[in-house]
Amino acid sequence: MKALDIHGRHAEDAFRNAAFAVVPLGSLEYHGPHSPLGTDFFLAQGFADLIDPGLNPLVYPAIPYTACPGKTGDYPGTISIDPAVFHRYLSDVLEGICRSGFRRIVLLNAHDGNIGASRTVAEEVTSRWKDASFLLINWWQLAAADAPEKLGFFQGTTGRGHGGPYEMSAVKAFRPDLVHVSEEDAELTPPPPLSPMPYVLVEGTPEGWAGYTGHIRQTSLQAGDWIVGEVTANMNALIANWLGRPAL
Repeated sequence: MKALDIHGRHAEDAFRNAAFAVVPLGSLEYHGPHSPLGTDFFLAQGFADLIDPGLNPLVYPAIPYTACPGKTGDYPGTISIDPAVFHRYLSDVLEGICRSGFRRIVLLNAHDGNIGASRTVAEEVTSRWKDASFLLINWWQLAAADAPEKLGFFQGTTGRGHGGPYEMSAVKAFRPDLVHVSEEDAELTPPPPLSPMPYVLVEGTPEGWAGYTGHIRQTSLQAGDWIVGEVTANMNALIANWLGRPAL
């Protein structure tokens, strides 16, 4: 069920009968000349719409505006919200959902810049609503990073990276009309990782970067269909396990 479709006279029943709420988190951000500005919005809303209806979600509309990193800020179309403003905005959104009666909320994220805010705001809101449970899902973490390469969808790369073939293939699965790689679009090779261990590197102008990165000519609908299918299966299994835990 979608929150936007609920009539006022049915709202209380809808809130009471849903098992959990879903807040998709996107952005309006440059992802390269081959990609829509709404890349993260389409991914967040698209995966939210693929949550198993048998799990009984109530899906809120995706949030399109958020804080964006400096490395995309000067590219055409990026709209970045001050992080403090976005923090307060998201906090108010989640506060309102809790006041509607929800105590289980999925934050379904498609934008790297939302990770910190989502975690911080969830911690803040649970300090007021002690019986609340937030499940933070970054869609790209729900499929093995090297699986598409091993399956032959990508050659010599996992495809990961902002505006790269992994992300764009997933967008193509949802909106094949909006991803267009042309001959003049540069193929970009990101630098090798600094370590096999997790780390965070923040740079204003990364190596192998032009507002996007990656071997974008490897973008394909076939890869996208596999990625979306794998992420969807793992997402629904994760949510089902979360719902199976006793209520707080």
